[in-house]
Amino acid sequence: MSAASRAPLRSNRTADRVSDRGRARVRSRAALAVGAAAAALLVSACSSGGTSGGGGQTGFVTGSDGIATAKQGERADAPELSGKTVDGGQVDVADYRGKVVVLNVWGSWCPPCRAEAKNFEKVYQDVKDQGVQFVGINTRDTSTGPARAFEKDYGVTYPSLYDPTGKLMLRFEKGTLNPQAVPSTLVIDKDGKVAARTLQALSEEKLRKMLAPYLADGSADSAASEK
Repeated sequence: MSAASRAPLRSNRTADRVSDRGRARVRSRAALAVGAAAAALLVSACSSGGTSGGGGQTGFVTGSDGIATAKQGERADAPELSGKTVDGGQVDVADYRGKVVVLNVWGSWCPPCRAEAKNFEKVYQDVKDQGVQFVGINTRDTSTGPARAFEKDYGVTYPSLYDPTGKLMLRFEKGTLNPQAVPSTLVIDKDGKVAARTLQALSEEKLRKMLAPYLADGSADSAASEK
């Protein structure tokens, strides 16, 4: 084969390599964008507190105890929250429609999460027969091993979705009661709407106080909605 005839082949191979590198760069930029968005969401990660403020956030109020609540009729729908759990199972929060769901965002690397873990399990055991389901979202653990060890150490029996990059949390609508820190805790009402949120580690007493308005009889929830 002459040099002249080989030149187009070399040119084509070079073009293919350049094209492959370009596609790789695009994929890399997309992955970085997702990671950056998750990092921005969790900028106050592993904080013992947080704020619900911010321009344009409406439809809820934050009490002096750090618990933000939204009235019935002003609550945003919880997004689709489903996938693989820390222990290898599957959970879809939508399957718990008709129950009150306590959603806790945690990481095994987070000291405040460790501080509150036993409180959550104790309250869960007390209320699980009252139409309440607890679900965790484990985030920023690079493998499920540390998360499983955390659950074993603290006796956690309710399921936790495995969300290492924070994608599930990005599904919450901005300006609503969305999780913004680790730990964060949300209460989702029986209609699948986000009723309350806090961005701090919770004592047993404060967790019970947060949950009380939404328990089975619904009387406190109705009273809160009329305020």
